[in-house]
Amino acid sequence: MAANRPGKIVCVGRNYADHAAELGSDVPSEPLIFMKPPSAVISTGDAVQVPPDVGRVDYEGEIGLIVGDRCRRVSESDAWSHVGGVVAVNDVTARDLQRSDSQWTRAKGLDTFCPLGNVVDAAAVEPDKLAVTTRVNGEVRQQGSADQMVFSLRHLVSFISHVMTLEAGDLIATGTPEGVGPLSAGDVVEVSLSCGSAVRNPVEGGEALAPAH
Repeated sequence: MAANRPGKIVCVGRNYADHAAELGSDVPSEPLIFMKPPSAVISTGDAVQVPPDVGRVDYEGEIGLIVGDRCRRVSESDAWSHVGGVVAVNDVTARDLQRSDSQWTRAKGLDTFCPLGNVVDAAAVEPDKLAVTTRVNGEVRQQGSADQMVFSLRHLVSFISHVMTLEAGDLIATGTPEGVGPLSAGDVVEVSLSCGSAVRNPVEGGEALAPAH
């Protein structure tokens, strides 16, 4: 089953300590959340379109959670019962824009910057055993697992639901492990989860991207 366009996309930053370190950032004391617009969503096979003059653009493979029903202020122990599906996410990021801006809407919100894979039923998934792998042109670039996260999947659902009401179909992107890196025109990037969700996209670039070798 393919992911529908979510009503909102809530993302979590710096949720793997090694990734925070590779960007020279501190691990937050609470989940660091930001938003991507639904207009950024594309499906597997669609091209990531990099506009000119945005500088470096990185892949960020992530475990995504699809909210199953409307919920607010849920407990951590009850959180997984409100997750309907699990999905591979590529939180494509214009890294130079992220560094230049005090908040990340522009860097994270460009059209095509949220590829989503097929949705796997959350009832068939053990959340603490989920793992994510990112490949570029077939080469493994990232590998991470839920048990390496600073804040667990259940904690994230609970925390975000205390900030805002979550609606059925909303997406939570739970953070990326270390190993992020730049994409070039002609690259193919694939994010896959251990539960069977995957998303694979070619990259088409503007003037800011050099051709891949």
